[in-house]
Amino acid sequence: MVKKFLRLLYALFILHAIWAVAALLVNRPLLPTPWAVYSYFPQLVGLDLWWNIYFSLYRLGWSLFWATVIGVPLGIASVRFPKFGQLFDPLVYFTYPMPKIAFLPVVMLLAGLGNASKIIMISLIIVFQIIIGVRDAVSQVPSSMYQVLEVLHANRWTMFWAVTWSASLAGFLSSLKIALGTAIATLFFTEIYGTQYGMGYFIMDQWNRLDYLAMFGGIIVISVVSFLLFSLISLIEHYCLRWQKDK
Repeated sequence: MVKKFLRLLYALFILHAIWAVAALLVNRPLLPTPWAVYSYFPQLVGLDLWWNIYFSLYRLGWSLFWATVIGVPLGIASVRFPKFGQLFDPLVYFTYPMPKIAFLPVVMLLAGLGNASKIIMISLIIVFQIIIGVRDAVSQVPSSMYQVLEVLHANRWTMFWAVTWSASLAGFLSSLKIALGTAIATLFFTEIYGTQYGMGYFIMDQWNRLDYLAMFGGIIVISVVSFLLFSLISLIEHYCLRWQKDK
């Protein structure tokens, strides 16, 4: 734990050193120094910063929820029910590479400019990552594990809980960490349109106002929030998947 903390401090030092050197070399207001941005932080509170964080987390939370509710069962079913997988896998294979953000105008036309369109768009993009992560994890379970449980007269619920669910949980948490970065990037893009709250809107609004200190402050805030969410998923993964470390 101490080594991880020291590595984190090292990474933060390097990033801030690069930022400071670049700011001093550019020597223009559009790239302020780290200490100038941090000294401006108290004024960000007066710019509805907390409301913007709240709305972004609200949209992100519901998007991750719906992507999980849809993606995990589909990922498991595509492996445990081969006939369903034969029909479903080609659909995933064909649609996964498609740039789904291109459907944002269509989603906005159908769902409006509010939270619904943003949640639908983010969920639509990250659900494929969760489906594939869960499917690949479940497909790696050797059939011999199910055969052993059948010999022991275990019912389907026991086999699901003891084998399938454990494997799918590992795949889900791993894919969720990857999907989180994609979700936040999509969130930023969707919040540029049809809203007056959200960190994406906040950053772009400060850019339009030429308030570069507030803009960089918003970038730091959304980066810290993203890191905390990633750390939370890693912590859940650490405690829920201890059996992986015991192998």
